[in-house]
Amino acid sequence: MVRERPEAEPGRGGEDAGGRVRRLHPLDRLAGGLLVLGLLAVVTGLLPPGPAAQEMRRVGPLLAFLGTVIVMAELTGRAQVFDVVAAWLARAGRGRYPLLFGLCVAFASLTTIALNLDTTAVLLTPVMLALAARVGIAPVPLAMTTVWLANTASLLLPVSNLTNLLAADRVALSASGLAAVMWLPQLASIAATAACLWIFYWRPGRRGEGRARYTPPPVPVAADPVLLRICAAACGGFLLAILVADVPLWSVSLTGMVVVVVAFAVRRRQELRLSLVPWRLLVLVPGMFLVVETVDAHGLHELLESALGSGDGLLGLLRSAAVGAGLSNVLNNLPAYLAGEAVVPAENHQQLLALLIGVNVGPLVTPWASLATLLWFERCRRHGTRIALGRFMGTGLLLSVAGTLAAVSALALVS
Repeated sequence: MVRERPEAEPGRGGEDAGGRVRRLHPLDRLAGGLLVLGLLAVVTGLLPPGPAAQEMRRVGPLLAFLGTVIVMAELTGRAQVFDVVAAWLARAGRGRYPLLFGLCVAFASLTTIALNLDTTAVLLTPVMLALAARVGIAPVPLAMTTVWLANTASLLLPVSNLTNLLAADRVALSASGLAAVMWLPQLASIAATAACLWIFYWRPGRRGEGRARYTPPPVPVAADPVLLRICAAACGGFLLAILVADVPLWSVSLTGMVVVVVAFAVRRRQELRLSLVPWRLLVLVPGMFLVVETVDAHGLHELLESALGSGDGLLGLLRSAAVGAGLSNVLNNLPAYLAGEAVVPAENHQQLLALLIGVNVGPLVTPWASLATLLWFERCRRHGTRIALGRFMGTGLLLSVAGTLAAVSALALVS
């Protein structure tokens, strides 16, 4: 199966596919505005230089990881790794929609866990939408599978979500250490997501097909099998390394990116351009860190301290997760986590992990609750798939509550 080369993602560079300069996307303006506000806070003294420098030292390795892993994932997608896997999923479903549903849930979950939620939103969304046409069902069920699992399947590894990187650093957990604590909450949140997906979008009468079975697509053929194998091996090596090697995540993602970039330089040099770099994220994240630190120093800290409480017992963990989920849907999950983390005492590891569950599993109600959801909406719009906002928010609220409750209860069991 050969996929058309994706159009340049809005906000991920300054050029379109033809090399022309584009107008800034609204999300680019938001990212730039946050960075300007953060720098103004430092210049005017609202944020003292000491805390500002500390935040930038913390964000540096995160930006290195985020930039390299997204470039690696984007090129991996262009090498058709995801397309081939999606086609094999459709064939593995053997024409049975319930089996296809389980395979799609597993595929979206593994992509999020291994390559992070933004990768799922950016690369897997068009693959899933194309898969919908191949198996004869409405695109919305597959689109919702992507966006929900991009968020709810992002608990297991530091690589899965930027918030996980921050939390793992705070509680001094390696990738295997975080997985050892979060495996049961991750399974619980995926199970809750799968149940809601089936009830609201996938069960007969909801998925839009008029047949009991579908016809599996042909065996996929890659345009460049050598490039596909190199990129697949780089992704596999990346995942293995972050699980077993005690090295900085950014160094692993940098190594994987270099392998993939060199492969493209040899075989498809024309694909390498600056628009691959996620400029929006690289501007948004430091600006958000600075703004949140400024707001936190001027009143938010005390408000959240009262809202979060001590975090003792199951009710305390649920309270912390609920605050994180609620604040994520009002603002965004990254500033919600940053603000909450500043309040949670350093020794309260379980409370911090409950907050992490809230900001990862909970931001499903509003379109701006996570960057992955914003990217997903843009991909759906470019594909021509319309998402009814009322239904998106209503079903998202139910899953937000069910998924957060299930994951926090599981955390209490393993703690």
